Amino acid sequence: MPPTVVDKDSITAALFAEWSTVRSLAAQLSDEQWSAPSVLPGWTNADIVAHIIGTESMLAGRDVEAADDIASRTHVKNPIGELNERWADHFRDKPREEVLAALDEIIDVRTAALTAMTQDEFDAQTATPAGPDTYGRFMRIRVFDCWIHEIDLRDVLADGVPSDPVTAGVALDEICSSLPFVVGKRASAPEGSRVRFEIRGVAPRDARVAVKGRAGLVESFDGGDDAADVTLRVDGVDLARLVGGRRDADPSTVTVTGDEGLAKDVLARLDYVI
Repeated sequence: MPPTVVDKDSITAALFAEWSTVRSLAAQLSDEQWSAPSVLPGWTNADIVAHIIGTESMLAGRDVEAADDIASRTHVKNPIGELNERWADHFRDKPREEVLAALDEIIDVRTAALTAMTQDEFDAQTATPAGPDTYGRFMRIRVFDCWIHEIDLRDVLADGVPSDPVTAGVALDEICSSLPFVVGKRASAPEGSRVRFEIRGVAPRDARVAVKGRAGLVESFDGGDDAADVTLRVDGVDLARLVGGRRDADPSTVTVTGDEGLAKDVLARLDYVI
């Protein structure tokens, strides 16, 4: 696959905006909400904040010790999950004021580092949660990760859904880039399958996946959208909950037109996020 080249200034601006929003939402949590179970198995809402600190700290070259039992915890599925859990553990016994201060500090560090980067550095290959790709792709994944955690925190606060079309657009760009993986590999859609995602809400767009040897995004289907084997119509926020495997994810929010069997296979395997 060709490297994912994205504009450094637009991606970093979206990431900075997401950090600001997450910081504001985290500060609004009551003490009870802070320590309550989140929509993610095994984590509290405070752990979500710790996870954001941890990922950015890792990108800044920092590390913390891991507990001996991390790999055996039922909600930890893989090495990246172990890394996420390590940082959640690190902050679990710390007062919320200390956690929020740590979030402020790492945001300052990472803002300075990203602002100083050149476009060429953004285009350089690195390891990402989606495999080898550009550093810019990793930062787009970071926007998506923070955006879905914005949704998590808004759900706790009953504070509606994200309304910024710019950050939502970046997050949904990242989701759409992974839909061929869901359709072709996870759902094992047969050769020749054509799946259309009609994404509505704050940053509407259509994503069309065609399986031609390998599943990929296409601009259009031969014969137009009527040639799709199945169309899945879903709000972008509900799609984020589904791909993120949230406990409040609801497949019934997806309207299916066409091949119901193929739709069932895709929806059952949509939760690809670690």
